[in-house]
Amino acid sequence: MENLLLEYRNPVAVITVNRPRAMNSLTVATLHEFNSLLDELTSHSDIRAVVLTGAGEKAFVAGADIAEIRDLGMLSGKEFAARGLALFSRIEKLRIPVIAAVNGYALGGGCELAMACHLRIVSENAKFAQPEINLGLIPGYGGTQRLPRLIGRARALDLLLTGRMIPAEEALQWGLVNAVVPQSELMTIALKLAADLAGKPRKAVEAILEAVDSGLQIGLDRGLQVEENLFSFCCGTDDKNEGTAAFLEKRTPEFKGH
Repeated sequence: MENLLLEYRNPVAVITVNRPRAMNSLTVATLHEFNSLLDELTSHSDIRAVVLTGAGEKAFVAGADIAEIRDLGMLSGKEFAARGLALFSRIEKLRIPVIAAVNGYALGGGCELAMACHLRIVSENAKFAQPEINLGLIPGYGGTQRLPRLIGRARALDLLLTGRMIPAEEALQWGLVNAVVPQSELMTIALKLAADLAGKPRKAVEAILEAVDSGLQIGLDRGLQVEENLFSFCCGTDDKNEGTAAFLEKRTPEFKGH
């Protein structure tokens, strides 16, 4: 692939947006490559976690390609947004944890891509913004929806209406990211977390992701019913039997993903 790199470190996969000279900006071609890459990735049942990052030290993803946006009209703009929304929703709905390892700028579509991931580990030099307002636009890849769900309405409107950039520590305080780490240790820490998650019981991981995502869409009462059903499902798995037995026997569990 021209714009993306995929590396297997079983049971972890590493995806790198590889356009460092363009600050890893997202082109239409890059989005197409992402979908093809996800097709390949999901065909590997031994992959249990993903780390997503950007090439170089300056940017995770510094937004969409402005040259492509400049030529959009209403119809092509709708198609442009739909393409990105579908891809980011696909990432969000993966039933293996996706960790964004954010190195540097995560602006516009880059911030939206990070928010579509399940967890965000960021370097000390990371910066976040949804600056579309300054182009006469609004976010088109989910920013108006995921941002308030993560940090609340007031703070989301602050970023969306001003277009201002916030540093890593402020993003951490607001709940936009999970951890801030030294840049030199970013990938080491992200990969360690991914390996840890990959070692968790597969069915329980899938159930947690399903329960949380469903609950955010359908409300508390129905979400609690989803939790009840998925708890019941997990009670019938071999990994639940192994996990409880290992706890009672004071040994390390050996989960098989069944």
